[in-house]
Amino acid sequence: MTETITLAPNPKNKCFGCGGDNPAGMKLTFEQDNVNRRIVGRFVLGERYQGGGGFGHGGIIAVLLDEAMGKVCRFREVRAVTAELTVEYLKPIDVMKEIEVEGRETEMKGRNIFMTAEIRDMAGLVLARGRARFVVIGQKSAS
Repeated sequence: MTETITLAPNPKNKCFGCGGDNPAGMKLTFEQDNVNRRIVGRFVLGERYQGGGGFGHGGIIAVLLDEAMGKVCRFREVRAVTAELTVEYLKPIDVMKEIEVEGRETEMKGRNIFMTAEIRDMAGLVLARGRARFVVIGQKSAS
């Protein structure tokens, strides 16, 4: 298996976060790090996704964390949905500066996959943190 895989938006997927077939979507691209079993994305949000004062909207920040954690399910080759999501907003996120989002699995119990994710600035300062529980709904189908 290749050490790193680029996860570009799928042109047939309508997902708001990562789909390529959603005109209003974010069309996020991630890197799948197979060595460290993590998902990483680097983004500049831009003014479109601000809440107020040039800072990222809280819902968009939650989307970034959820998307990174959701992609971690690829390591288990399963389809899973978010059952619980908790977000800690630690520092305002400037929509005009590059950020890095990283998601990883912490544990699996039965059909539940527990994940964590962080959003950091390019100096490594953690700006937001998420924890989630995903529930496996099936095996990943070959596409």
